[in-house]
Amino acid sequence: MQYRKMGRLGWDVSEIGYGMWGIGGGPGGFTGWDYDTAPGALDEAVELGCNFFDTAWIYGRGVSEQLLGALLKRHPDRRLYVATKIPPKNREWPPRPQDTLDDVFPADHIREYTERSLENLGVDRIDLMQLHVWEDRWADDGAWQEALADLKRDGLVDGIGISVNRWEPVNCLKALDTGLIDAIQVIYNIFDQAPEDELFERALRDDIAIIARVPFDEGALTGTFTLDTTFPEGDWRATYFGEENLGPSVARAERLKEILPEGMTLPELALRFILHHPAVGTVIPGMRKSAHVRANLATSDGVPLSADLLAELREHRWDRTPTWWSM
Repeated sequence: MQYRKMGRLGWDVSEIGYGMWGIGGGPGGFTGWDYDTAPGALDEAVELGCNFFDTAWIYGRGVSEQLLGALLKRHPDRRLYVATKIPPKNREWPPRPQDTLDDVFPADHIREYTERSLENLGVDRIDLMQLHVWEDRWADDGAWQEALADLKRDGLVDGIGISVNRWEPVNCLKALDTGLIDAIQVIYNIFDQAPEDELFERALRDDIAIIARVPFDEGALTGTFTLDTTFPEGDWRATYFGEENLGPSVARAERLKEILPEGMTLPELALRFILHHPAVGTVIPGMRKSAHVRANLATSDGVPLSADLLAELREHRWDRTPTWWSM
């Protein structure tokens, strides 16, 4: 396992972290979670060198945090870094145009859910607390700044982050101007290369940690989907991969398969692409099974993609704007 610095936070974290949305369960997420097998997958990740785990209260309404808390107790000798997220008070992902900061992150809500997460995780301090949505129109409001600064002063959190809305990688630059934000979590993958345009340059300049999420575009970049792929009722992907998105996603994945190096899978290519960029501190694929853990963590071997292949992958950039099915 290779390790990278998490910006000015200074942590040495595994460049492949563990995204826990898929194993957390609950409404608005994925189906197929298994709380009985999840601990084994988490344990295997630790044994293979993974030390960064990203969760959120909304993943199972605290269950994912509890799974992570149990992992910490099973491995008291390991330094495992914990990142979680405060949900928007009005439960809107992303925020609506009319939503105010008080609708989404009032100070008492920020404090309440930090305390809930501390209890679920069984810790006295959270390494990285993130706001689970964001709008830069709130950046100048002192209320959120004071609430998060208080958490740091009180020793409840070490770092503060923002999870940026889908396909809006620059909708956080004003927040970075405040100097309070230590980390940005953003969608970045072969299709979604837009964070490279402005955000990554800013992150490198100001030593902001970047957490790359959705490395497989919700599954499209695994190469396993076909035009006949369907998802169970209640699975968020049934909306994301509706008729407007499934066909184009499958077609683009098939084109990528044509340039796969011999012996490399599409998920491996997807992860290696993300790791090529020096701004990325860690990438957090979802891993519900031990087989996923072994395959994904194996890509952290320090072997870079060739310059020629990277140039080819640039041609697969797919710029999209938020729409009703991408929320």
